[in-house]
Amino acid sequence: LAVIRLETDAALPALDFADSDLAEVGDLVLAIGNPFGIGQTVTTGIVSGLARAGGPGGRGAGYFIQTDAAINPGNSGGALVDMKGRLLGINTSILTRSGGSNGIGFAIPANLVAEYVRQAAAGRSTAERPWSGVDVQPIDADLAEATGLPSPNGVIVSHLHPESPFAAAGLIPGDVITAIGGLAVDGPQELDFRLATRGTGAHVAVTYWRDGHEATAEIVLTPAPGGSSAAMLTIAGGGLFQGLTIAPIDPALIAELRLPLTVEGVVVTGVSGKSRASRLQPGDIVLSLNGVDIATPEDFRAVAENPTRRWQIEFMRDGKRALIRLSGG
Repeated sequence: LAVIRLETDAALPALDFADSDLAEVGDLVLAIGNPFGIGQTVTTGIVSGLARAGGPGGRGAGYFIQTDAAINPGNSGGALVDMKGRLLGINTSILTRSGGSNGIGFAIPANLVAEYVRQAAAGRSTAERPWSGVDVQPIDADLAEATGLPSPNGVIVSHLHPESPFAAAGLIPGDVITAIGGLAVDGPQELDFRLATRGTGAHVAVTYWRDGHEATAEIVLTPAPGGSSAAMLTIAGGGLFQGLTIAPIDPALIAELRLPLTVEGVVVTGVSGKSRASRLQPGDIVLSLNGVDIATPEDFRAVAENPTRRWQIEFMRDGKRALIRLSGG
């Protein structure tokens, strides 16, 4: 999303925000946009689904409203409007095999849009998302029975970062988070969405299940710690890895790349076009180099300075482990 400031003395018309948490499957909606550049176009449909995690195919980050209103290339950034003329979402993508609309479109919910607009109006140049600092997984019927939950709803905490706001509120591994601010949470993306719509600095009630009983705690939402460019290291010296920039893994990078809290290694943040290690890409997590585990950029540099011409690099890309072999020194 981009928020644009207009300098004008004119009284511009504007849409009110709908509360997208109140949307229901079957609600009538209008999609407004400029499909294929032919001009302003309005199509109609219904809300086909809610809480679509990851958008098309359920892959990746995000949390979307699904609609069957025709959305085509050129509609992205257009409004999804309810029958009261309020903004319910921002059209963003479609699921298609032909390149055109198949009646499966996705929109960013208005409540998230409203939070980003609020941040932009307050002077932020980039949106700041609250950090959960927890790894969670959805609850299925077996987990619900094992934890004593009356129904398979919520997400179970598997790991907490020591600085997590949930850890500060007293949650522990094995707790089942069922609601944030009174709104249900049934998946990792939904947890992130519930936090993102509140914004950093907010005090939010978290409802969770422990030892057969429901409990409530208050968490204070904060951004992920870390993210400083000072810790980055660019390899020099004319070897195979010259021009490779790496950084330690901190909570800010874990949140940005959606990595598990337990991941170890260093992250590739840049690769020079002349680097002979160009098979690595920004976002790759280097786990080991020639069989030596890598935990810090200094570990990487120490191994990379060895006088060898054969290299074996174990790394993680898109959540999957991979291995490449390179020659040169």
